[in-house]
Amino acid sequence: MKILLVGEYSRLHNSLKEGLLQHGHEVILLGTGDGFKNFPTDITITDTLFSKPYFKTIAKAFHKVFNIQLIELEYYNKLKKIIPTLKDFDVVQLINEQSFKTSPNREIQLVTQLLKQNRSVFLLSCGTDYTSVKYALDKKFHYSILTPYFEDISLKKHYRFILKYVSKPYKKLHDFLFSNVKGVIASDFDYHIPLKGNSKYLGLIPNPINTDKIKYKPLKISNKVIIFHGINRMNYIKKGNRFFEEALDIIKNKYSDKVDIVVAENLPYQEYIKAFDSCHILLDQVYAYDQGYNALEAMAKGKVVLTGAEKEFEAYYNLSDEIAVNVTPDVDTIVKALEDLIQHPEKINTIGKNARNFIEEHHHYEKVAQQYLDTWLAN
Repeated sequence: MKILLVGEYSRLHNSLKEGLLQHGHEVILLGTGDGFKNFPTDITITDTLFSKPYFKTIAKAFHKVFNIQLIELEYYNKLKKIIPTLKDFDVVQLINEQSFKTSPNREIQLVTQLLKQNRSVFLLSCGTDYTSVKYALDKKFHYSILTPYFEDISLKKHYRFILKYVSKPYKKLHDFLFSNVKGVIASDFDYHIPLKGNSKYLGLIPNPINTDKIKYKPLKISNKVIIFHGINRMNYIKKGNRFFEEALDIIKNKYSDKVDIVVAENLPYQEYIKAFDSCHILLDQVYAYDQGYNALEAMAKGKVVLTGAEKEFEAYYNLSDEIAVNVTPDVDTIVKALEDLIQHPEKINTIGKNARNFIEEHHHYEKVAQQYLDTWLAN
């Protein structure tokens, strides 16, 4: 089959492409690289003009006065020239409801063109979108990325890029997509739950992880336990990084002779995945039921990840072994989890092995690619 994957911000589409290529399909990946993460793409749409300091200042002022994002216009004008050439694909898959990173009305125009030129268009739910944000706003989760906003309304400005998905223009885009795509696929449990019962929902297909590229390394603790905390400042609040930072301060003071703490911020993808290579424990996020993409890649290496691994997630996969350490937005809980690992280092290697086995069984990129192929062909 000839397949077009649109958008990338976690490496999901790159790993899926690699799996699809192993099955003998032709795959093109279009995306922006997602800023500093710099993910590889076959067709790259870059913000060459408004990423420059002088023009960025003009763009900010223009947005403030006219409520128009000039960077979105730049993306649209470039895409308008490229989209007509992207035709005769058997499958087009959009990374989320704003896969082109332009305004809702322009997204509709671009997707309309793709619908006319190609056989089938599918939509992923693997980031904030109308369904997941509305579900969280209705407080149907025990906790969610919106929990800090509920607790402190002054954080609203930090949530504008999330709350926009329930605005009228984005609701219109959501309705358009759900009316025209063949179906919607969730990439993890946090998106699966809100979509259950929706007539367009085709089910959960786990994130693909290229286990050929990411090698398992048995964890050896010769001296100190190494804890890695990677921070993306854009996602600092919604990932719950402050809970990790507060817990690490306690751990540092209490176990300075037993731990080394490594903190990295805003690293490009290739640097990030190397940065945690020597760690034993990786801190991922606190507001999730399931693991994020970085967590899965760390688990593939055999790391112990503090992340979302709620009872609902364990039940879905019928897990009997601990494959990650479930944490909640609570400093004491995180401290206790870290203390348990520091005081019982034998658990670190056991959980690390379980993590790799889980990735091999449920997230192997070729197996996941086959699940996508089966789902696309059935619809």
